[in-house]
Amino acid sequence: MDLIDPILGMAEKLYDLCGEVKANKKRCGRLAKRVLALATMVEAVKKQGLGNQPELVQRGLRELKLTLESAQDVVKKYASSSCLKRIVKAYDLGEEFGCLNERLNDAAQLLSLALQVEQRERMERVFQEASRRKEDEEDMKCDREELQNLLQSLAKENHENKVSVDAVHVKVDRTHRDIQDIKGILESLRRPSIHLQDIREIKPEEITYGFPIKPFMKCCNSELFKGEYNKFTVAIKRYTYPVSTSPSQVRCIFSKEVETMKRFESPHILRMFGICVQDENGPNPNYLIVMEFCEKGNLRQVLDSPSKLLWDRKTQMCLDAAQGLYRLHQSEENFKVHGCINSSKFLVAAGYRVKLAGFELAKTETSLKKSNNNKSSSRIYTSPQQLENINYAYDKACEMYSFGIVMWEIATRQVPFKDCTSHTQIYKKVCEQQIMEPLPNDCPRELKDLIDACRSYNPFQRPSAGVLVDKLRKLAQQYEED
Repeated sequence: MDLIDPILGMAEKLYDLCGEVKANKKRCGRLAKRVLALATMVEAVKKQGLGNQPELVQRGLRELKLTLESAQDVVKKYASSSCLKRIVKAYDLGEEFGCLNERLNDAAQLLSLALQVEQRERMERVFQEASRRKEDEEDMKCDREELQNLLQSLAKENHENKVSVDAVHVKVDRTHRDIQDIKGILESLRRPSIHLQDIREIKPEEITYGFPIKPFMKCCNSELFKGEYNKFTVAIKRYTYPVSTSPSQVRCIFSKEVETMKRFESPHILRMFGICVQDENGPNPNYLIVMEFCEKGNLRQVLDSPSKLLWDRKTQMCLDAAQGLYRLHQSEENFKVHGCINSSKFLVAAGYRVKLAGFELAKTETSLKKSNNNKSSSRIYTSPQQLENINYAYDKACEMYSFGIVMWEIATRQVPFKDCTSHTQIYKKVCEQQIMEPLPNDCPRELKDLIDACRSYNPFQRPSAGVLVDKLRKLAQQYEED
């Protein structure tokens, strides 16, 4: 119960901060309202006690404190930065609100275990998923329009006066580059948002391939092409194995999966646009998955490249990847784990933004295969528990171990267990000796601790994806402040 007063103090401070921001006002205001609702819930816990499941409620309080600290750091920037930087950061950090709201919802679910029925029902209405997502979408659109108008006003004023940037009361270093940032943001805002596109069945004439038409990547049962759909550059996956599934069956399965995929919508998860069936009445129809194109390839390719990656960028890449995993882990039950986490399952877009992939329309893809392959990670990503017992049930803790190996790869840029030539050697090192491969000497202590926690032999010592996101976001924000 020692956590309650600090939480209430942070909630009050965060609520006040949200009222001082100059951009993303709608989303900050919504965040403030939800924080206020949670503060009411914490007050009730303070009066009534921890209920019948005190350990879970205590966990909810600990995680809520961590989330409020993270949210406070995010919102504080909007109120403390100079005018121009605040606007630019508003654009960059707009995606953070989705994850913060999900984390508040997680805390609300745990804390509600200590509430009386009437109070619980009232809180459930505040955090009801369908209405919450609709509110967030409306807030995002409103903030987007307001930001566009504000940027256009600044750009117009600067152009008409033909004076230095100081004339519009913007006093930041490297002003020329910042003005270029404004122009780039305006251009992005004018384009349709990738996350406002419906996942649907796509007509063959709606997609075009680059010329010459040749795949930029081949797998054992598919080819990837670069193309265009609805003015977006896309990757088009075409299956190359013979299939007996009819187009109508594929379409039926796809329609059932659309609602599930909508649950995964996030800037940190590879965007699916839909499925397309070419020549469906012919003898050999083509089944295509149309998805977001990531220009830098997969994470392993980036780590093997000569590109320079400083610790601030590595930390942000870990955060992006963790947010994708978190979005998956807190989704509906039958999709709670990815099942095959490794560095090739994360793709890297412009600006080194990392996105989780490799699970797209899982049932649709599986239905197209003649045989079901085991969708398990290779041994180097397998948790100690599964190495020791092949019948050990795969769960989120197993997946967090795999993710810890991926974060180690980001930190070191090396291939894990490269000196182990057999599964037996990996087993001996991981299970018998419980040795973790070392991290670089200059790895920041906070990041090292998180990577080691994820790689813990004991699954109970591994953090949840939500806690990992909160801690990585705090570390990434420290780099920004420096």
